[in-house]
Amino acid sequence: MNKSELIAAIAAESGISKADAKRALDGFFTVITKELKKGGKVGLVGHGSYQVVKKNARTGINPRTKQPIKIAAKKVVKFKPGVNLILK
Repeated sequence: MNKSELIAAIAAESGISKADAKRALDGFFTVITKELKKGGKVGLVGHGSYQVVKKNARTGINPRTKQPIKIAAKKVVKFKPGVNLILK
């Protein structure tokens, strides 16, 4: 499912227009992004939680040349699914 399909599904499920569903979805992503950039954590009960974790610098191997390369430290978003989201 891509973004436009998700917007259409949200509009159909909630009975709102596609334009309103797009604004709501964009707002949702904006709020989550701002909170994660501040170093916060977003938890949605039943759905899951988003948080930023730091990956340390490390040495990797270039698969083409087999030479060692340095991979810089970085921050990445980690998602942990909630109980209701886990597929059984």
